[in-house]
Amino acid sequence: AASLSNMQKEETSLRKRRFDSSKPEPEHAFTRKRTGGEREQPPEEKSEAEPLLLQPGTFWLTRIVLLRCIAFIYFVAFIVALNQNKQLIGERGLMPCKQYLREVKRYVGGKINMDALSYAPTVLWFLDWSDMDTNLDNIALIGLGLSTFVLLTGIANMIVMALLWILYHSLVNVGQLWYSFGK
Repeated sequence: AASLSNMQKEETSLRKRRFDSSKPEPEHAFTRKRTGGEREQPPEEKSEAEPLLLQPGTFWLTRIVLLRCIAFIYFVAFIVALNQNKQLIGERGLMPCKQYLREVKRYVGGKINMDALSYAPTVLWFLDWSDMDTNLDNIALIGLGLSTFVLLTGIANMIVMALLWILYHSLVNVGQLWYSFGK
């Protein structure tokens, strides 16, 4: 019984030393004061009943919402492109992009070089033009897949977002009248 009371005294003295109420507790990322004066444990030590509250100075929620909103816009744009590109800028479309690219190529000197890329920046310069409808569909499908991934997961990096931007602008830059909003 004597050793038990000695252990209790040592434990209480350790607690007093570790959590001295006269000194302010340091604020850590996962430590907050509660009304009862007890400390909250880091997430791996917490019980599942207590949710982790949002911390000031973090932007993870804003990032996820913004990425999903941008992904939704790309998703709609690529769905529309997939459904309408063949009729508007396809091989038998109202304003075929193959003819437009040939005219740009002729205008810049007959070669696909930096002048052609700067005049009409598109990945279609690097693809086979024999089946332009397939190229347009593939660009729309790849963009649709990437935007769906970002929309569902809320996860993206600079590479994924740059690919979405490049794919969409590849369609816009050959879309002529149909993609010239406000020009």
